[in-house]
Amino acid sequence: MPQLHRIFLFPLLFLCAFVISGCATSGRLSEGEQQAIAGKTYVVTGASSGIGRGVAERLGQLHANVVLAARRTGELENVATIVNNAGGKSLVVTTDVADPAQVERLATETVTRFGRIDVWINNAGIGAVGPFATIPIADHSRLIDVNLKGVIYGSHVALRQFSRQRAGVLLNVGSIESEQPMAYHASYSASKAAVLSLGRALNEELRLAKLAPAVTVATVLPWATDTPFFVHTANYSGGRPREPAMDDPSKAVNAIVWLSIHPQEELSVGWKAKMTYAGHRIAPDVNEHITANMSQHWQVDTAPPAPPTDGALFQPMAEGTGVGGGIRQRMEQEDAARKGTQQRAKDP
Repeated sequence: MPQLHRIFLFPLLFLCAFVISGCATSGRLSEGEQQAIAGKTYVVTGASSGIGRGVAERLGQLHANVVLAARRTGELENVATIVNNAGGKSLVVTTDVADPAQVERLATETVTRFGRIDVWINNAGIGAVGPFATIPIADHSRLIDVNLKGVIYGSHVALRQFSRQRAGVLLNVGSIESEQPMAYHASYSASKAAVLSLGRALNEELRLAKLAPAVTVATVLPWATDTPFFVHTANYSGGRPREPAMDDPSKAVNAIVWLSIHPQEELSVGWKAKMTYAGHRIAPDVNEHITANMSQHWQVDTAPPAPPTDGALFQPMAEGTGVGGGIRQRMEQEDAARKGTQQRAKDP
């Protein structure tokens, strides 16, 4: 009988996950949900572009206090103007999340200005694409400094503040690669797996300290998203950074905003992420084999040539300031050009 219960329980839970995902990614918030955000103080790292910028702008529309953190001060000021014009209140704090002193300053300036922190979003992240042994060790090290140590530093200051307040949501942005690693993304996949594990451990500590559920750690796992991440990534693959079937950034943005008022331990964003997560749990080796073949095809075999670069790992780039990255459109153009070249080669 218990086995029978499990047979029926799995599809039921999977259906519930799809329903929750639909609510999270739709962007539609009830009046009560909007009121739960208005006037609350959010810290958003990596807010100068991509998902972080999208979250900050959406929070401004919902009249939140939005603290903007990233390395590009000028872009943060542009986002601050958008937040203010939408009805929110902003604070710009230039921050390299890999520096614990700067992260500490970020928390201090937030509390000084707004009195408390209600939600801390560890979103800042960077990639490094290419064969593991080809990517310079300095690039691997810097990636871990940003993607993992930066999350640890942010989590540390946020949870200390939440402990004093006896309330707060720590929201860490992982990736579907937190569950299923990808070839040519080795250190990135490792960093995101660590972020997921960190959140799980912290939730248990909060339970033992009797701070949960008033203080919660949530980890969001987006699918590959069309943002400037692919403009800023370090790249030693020999081809322009690309991935198939990217999601629009609005999906991840809406999920993060929703999760900030409906915190749960983990949320995979959208059906592709949920199917990948479930598939990797059921047949990890098969899924990793398929994903590796896809990476080989899209990133190595068919990508137009590109020179090696450390991207925005060590210094911020002027390029890539929007929420979207235009990567899907660029890939369509590249694929059309490649097919045209192949066809001309076949013609007599």
